[in-house]
Amino acid sequence: MSSPPPTWLARGKRVVAWLEDSVLVSLLLAMILVATAQILLRNVWDSGLAWGDPFTKVMVLWLGMLGAMVASRNNNHINIDLLSRFLPPKIKSLSQVINATFTAVVCGVITYHAARLVLIDKDAGTTAFVNVPTWVCELIIPIGFAVIGLRYAAIAVSGLIPRGERHTP
Repeated sequence: MSSPPPTWLARGKRVVAWLEDSVLVSLLLAMILVATAQILLRNVWDSGLAWGDPFTKVMVLWLGMLGAMVASRNNNHINIDLLSRFLPPKIKSLSQVINATFTAVVCGVITYHAARLVLIDKDAGTTAFVNVPTWVCELIIPIGFAVIGLRYAAIAVSGLIPRGERHTP
């Protein structure tokens, strides 16, 4: 018996996962290349890229947020979960729904305030390095927390659906 054809939602998830992974790898490669260039330029030619250090700092922020988004894709975030080992399955399931809901709410609050920060910095017109506006560098914060929040909201909702009625793509 063959498996059913993937739904548009399953295909969309695969495309988003590929995009996230591709951007993550590309940014990591760019950061490594710039950091290596900085080291070589400083140690060999006593010079450097004026924008290299700020660029690397921004890449660390972007890589951290993208990594968190990737971890949230399959609910793989670090958590402290001592109590759930000893809970019966129904209560454990409820605990997971509560945790996912709490995570989604916290991410929603952070998304809101991070978006406000981005708008404030956009209005201020400050630059991070070269001619790159500060708000562009910060844009990953509300986007990342919004994606993580939406994923955990979906996890919470799927935890409320009885196992027999769940559709897994």
